[in-house]
Amino acid sequence: MDIFSFGPIAAILDAAYGLVTGLSAAVQPLAGTASGLIAVIVLTILVRTILLPVGVSQVRAEYTRRRLAPQLAELQRKHGKDRETLARKTMELYQTEKASPFAGMLPLLLQIPVISLVYAVFTHPMIAGHANTLLSEHAFGAPLGTSFVGLTGAGAGVWPAMLVYLVTLALIAGVTTVSRRVLALPQAPGAPEPTGIVRALSFLPYITVVFAAFVPLAAAVYILTSTAWTVAERFILRRLLDPGRNAPTGTIEPSPSH
Repeated sequence: MDIFSFGPIAAILDAAYGLVTGLSAAVQPLAGTASGLIAVIVLTILVRTILLPVGVSQVRAEYTRRRLAPQLAELQRKHGKDRETLARKTMELYQTEKASPFAGMLPLLLQIPVISLVYAVFTHPMIAGHANTLLSEHAFGAPLGTSFVGLTGAGAGVWPAMLVYLVTLALIAGVTTVSRRVLALPQAPGAPEPTGIVRALSFLPYITVVFAAFVPLAAAVYILTSTAWTVAERFILRRLLDPGRNAPTGTIEPSPSH
């Protein structure tokens, strides 16, 4: 059974669909055939704005984990062979620091249903028993309801639609690269160096590019917009919430007069 055909969920999905098609109709006089594409971007930004508190929670959790990393590493060194003691000491540390090892996880889990519903608007050909007309729209000659892989099998006449898909996938890859290089937190003092496996896992986000090639263009643009928003959001929030930056500075002694 398709969970999105369940009554209450289908109604919410249909409301989201009504919003995106309404946005498309509103910008159509100015955007022309690109109105559907712009509606996808606008709806994605609206949803990510609503989910901004989740980003705040995750950034704060990042700084908490980084601050406690040296102490956790020391506990691992001392009690690594005694799992029960290690677990107890770890929880004691979090309690002392008034922190939680699960900080940021609950808000992250709560956003999954919202993101899933929005993603369904851009992938499901049928919504609440009627056709998803958004997927029948085109942007710069590219059908929003066709994937890059699907277009490659369409034979002749795929240009300039193919160019739209290639640009979208290239932008996703570019944003992913920026995310890996710019948003990586500095290594905490005393924390263990990343292992080869951890370093290898840092390349996993590039799977998004492969995934985007198999979903409709509307969904690929959603992925691009959401990923770019995440990069910008983390970049800004990490500077606003950085404990080192926000900590009060000491009094600077005046330089002696000459």
